[in-house]
Amino acid sequence: MATTLEVQKRETKPHSNITSIRNAGRIPGVIYGYKAENVPVSVDSLTFIKAVRDNGRNSVFSVSVDGAKLNVLLHDYQIDPLKGDIEHIDLLAVNMSEEVEANVTINLVGESKGVKLSGVLQQVLYEITVSATPDKLPEVVEVDITNLDIGDAITVTDIPKNGDYDVITEGEEVIATVSAPRTADEPETTSSAVTEPEALHGSDETPDK
Repeated sequence: MATTLEVQKRETKPHSNITSIRNAGRIPGVIYGYKAENVPVSVDSLTFIKAVRDNGRNSVFSVSVDGAKLNVLLHDYQIDPLKGDIEHIDLLAVNMSEEVEANVTINLVGESKGVKLSGVLQQVLYEITVSATPDKLPEVVEVDITNLDIGDAITVTDIPKNGDYDVITEGEEVIATVSAPRTADEPETTSSAVTEPEALHGSDETPDK
């Protein structure tokens, strides 16, 4: 069942209107897709962030615009690079019986054989694209690395089939590897995940307005 999200239709002509919307603690956005054609809206910032945290990045939200009920997904968003605030959201109106594509976070689970032998685990891919009906989109895809030994790699093809969704990402894409232990002469290298802004995760802090 879709979670209700309160949105307000907004005017788009004066540029200053966007500033006043943000100053009022709201996020400007647009709804497009199934039975919706570029409808400008705004949503309360704190309410929106809480809804995404509580229900998930790929959850379906029910909105009402001009008396019409729509089911939407959070399709895209823009972040202020200095403040970290959400500046704009794109809400995709969907037909609940038709499949859509969405990016899903990969979560590595288990302790690999190679790591137990002092090997170095490196995650290369942090998201995959899947196709499913909106109500079947997963929040995360778990990948078991227990049998990953030194010199091994796990790819998208190794993800077990799931009846709820199909994986669209190319099967040859490498998800994670385990390399041999570093020697004292080798410089240490690190890799960093590309993550979503903290506002859409479970932190107790809220963005400054």
